[in-house]
Amino acid sequence: MELKIKTIILAGGLGTRISEETVDKPKPMVLIDDKPMLWHIMHIYGIQGFTDFVIAGGYKMHIIEEWVSHLKTSWNIQVLDTGQDDQTGSRIIKTMTHIGNEKCFVTYGDGLGNIDLKKLLQFHVSGSATLTLTAVRPPSRFGVIQSENGLITHFGEKNQADAGWINGGFFVVEPEISKLDFNRNTSFEADIIPKLVAKRKVNAFHHKGFWQPMDTLREKQILKEISKKRVPDWLIL
Repeated sequence: MELKIKTIILAGGLGTRISEETVDKPKPMVLIDDKPMLWHIMHIYGIQGFTDFVIAGGYKMHIIEEWVSHLKTSWNIQVLDTGQDDQTGSRIIKTMTHIGNEKCFVTYGDGLGNIDLKKLLQFHVSGSATLTLTAVRPPSRFGVIQSENGLITHFGEKNQADAGWINGGFFVVEPEISKLDFNRNTSFEADIIPKLVAKRKVNAFHHKGFWQPMDTLREKQILKEISKKRVPDWLIL
């Protein structure tokens, strides 16, 4: 069953932290196995019945447009120019203004997770927040050392449960966001979310399952290996 709520995917940034891959394409077009990250993100939504997408493009967006034009799918996909140099807040407000007076999913174009989107939406609707964000445990980036008197007694990965909670994207956003003042330098994370938090208008949906960003080549390789499974971790609900 297709559910009538649009999903905005932020896909216009420069992706400088993985510049080895993004010199000639937008970050969401980096391949994970044989498909772009953008396809994997849409697949997460699509298999849960959410198939109406607006891609907030900017940097080298013609590559996304070309790919979408040849994609054989029943998904409804628009690619919107939200500015070459605009920050995330500006892109979201421009896209929501384009869409009109309706709530939307919003997600980054560089992270995958097995988020139960229907539960996320239900959680949002049951509250009174302008914005619901998905809180996740950050994946371990470094080995953890425990020692006694200079002798290492443990070397291994940090337990995610010990790492606190961070913003994992996968938002639900109310249309009143589009009424906020903004300019092309307005950041969703540094400007809009803190202002809404101060007004007690942000709720957190805690996700304890799989989540993995793609900020580095190492993280791309992690996702590539997981993608080879019969069912990747980000599709297991």
